[in-house]
Amino acid sequence: MGSGDPVIGRIAAYPWPRGGVEARRVRGGYTLISARTGAPVARLKLLPSGDRLEVLWWRRDAWKPARPFGAVLPLDDALALIGDKPAFWI
Repeated sequence: MGSGDPVIGRIAAYPWPRGGVEARRVRGGYTLISARTGAPVARLKLLPSGDRLEVLWWRRDAWKPARPFGAVLPLDDALALIGDKPAFWI
């Protein structure tokens, strides 16, 4: 799964709705794919500080900010945002 990546381990351990997600480390961040549908759910882009991530969602064939002014959060808060907002699961 994550070959020892602690962030992927934390993503996998989160109590996801709707069948859960598969997390993949891709180009400086993490892509979350719906385990049920195979569709993109969210992208967590690592920021230089290393302790916060930008949350992106998949819209019209591209990753876009999850909120009008973006969402930059610690990992646990980012996972809660993704898990709680139905818009990520459309």
